[in-house]
Amino acid sequence: MVTKIREEVAGKNIVETLAYFAEKFPGKVVFTSSLGIEDQVITDMIFSNNIPIRVVTLDTGRLFEESYKVLARTEEKYNKKVEVFFPESSEVEKMMNEKGPYSFYASIENRKECCFVRKVKPLKRSLEGMEVWVTGIRADQSDGRQNMHAVEDDKAFNLIKYNPIFDWNMEQVKEYIAENYVPYNVLHDKGFISIGCSPCTRAVNEGDDFRAGRWWWENKSGKECGLHTQG
Repeated sequence: MVTKIREEVAGKNIVETLAYFAEKFPGKVVFTSSLGIEDQVITDMIFSNNIPIRVVTLDTGRLFEESYKVLARTEEKYNKKVEVFFPESSEVEKMMNEKGPYSFYASIENRKECCFVRKVKPLKRSLEGMEVWVTGIRADQSDGRQNMHAVEDDKAFNLIKYNPIFDWNMEQVKEYIAENYVPYNVLHDKGFISIGCSPCTRAVNEGDDFRAGRWWWENKSGKECGLHTQG
């Protein structure tokens, strides 16, 4: 099916392709936003053009205050709601009570456990019943993502995945944000390139790797949380 879809969307721009998926899979398309600058581009395209695609975000319970402000400003600007998914409180309580609030610093296994509880499991809930998953992945965000495609099979979640700005660079993202007055996280102006949970994200120096500010205490973990791991 992916091959056929690639043929059918060839020549379409991003907005046209998003509309194509919404029409072909009515009620079965979801965009998961991290509220980062790339995802704000796609949210703007969906909301500004009234494309019937669900927009959701994951609240891990450890987000920056600035991320919540982006969420509020986005809903205000477009007068549309972003669905919020939380982790299961019982699982967070168990992890916190057994290992403490900063277990993820102790080992890669602990960090991946935290990501799984706070991000992967809520993501799975947000994808239930869906057929197409729209994401803000770009090819130059990490080496592993360069082998992905704009339209592909996500075998881990058994969905069609569409990455609208897969071929964009950061300059294109920033230009779109500026030209369309899109709300974005002000931490991006302070050296934060990839923004996740507050304890696991820090600013980076100009020219550093895209993921350098995420889980910086790890060296060989692949710097992924499990959301976009290829199955």
